[in-house]
Amino acid sequence: MIQGWSNYYSRVVSSETFRKLDYIIWEMLRAWTISRCGRANLHEKLRNYFRNETVKLSNGKTRHESWLFKANDGTTLWQHDWTPLVRHTLTRPEATPYDGNWTYWATRKGQATDTPNRVAKLLKKQKGKCTWCGQYFTPSDIAEVDHIVPRSQGGKDEYKNLQLLHRHTRDDKTALDEERLLYS
Repeated sequence: MIQGWSNYYSRVVSSETFRKLDYIIWEMLRAWTISRCGRANLHEKLRNYFRNETVKLSNGKTRHESWLFKANDGTTLWQHDWTPLVRHTLTRPEATPYDGNWTYWATRKGQATDTPNRVAKLLKKQKGKCTWCGQYFTPSDIAEVDHIVPRSQGGKDEYKNLQLLHRHTRDDKTALDEERLLYS
């Protein structure tokens, strides 16, 4: 629940709020420990529930926590502060969805006016670049959807097997795929 709530609010300025909520939850868990175990040897009893460990976060980074609430089975309580904040990217002032620059809007939003949904999603996934030549798509380019592993060689028609290529690079890739099939 904490992780879902944090993800929902990760797009607004919330780092100070996250720190406050983590502190409030820590105080509540500390009070729970005191009510359960009493005040005698409080620091020792807190160490039964709170650990000093390094945690691997969802974005791949690690973080050292000195008061990490952890159950005996190894389950840890997610902290709000672990959620990476995502900043909003401003739209270019001269850009509108109707100016014909389908590559800008598809790269930005994953959708664009008069652009097939599949093409727009692939363009966003590839960050506006052709995977074969590495150059950015322009509004005048002809972009084609290509299977990374051709269907004739057992590739599936799924997003993880699709890529967006310039028309001329797709021709080169198709020729290489046919050559590999011929000599294998």
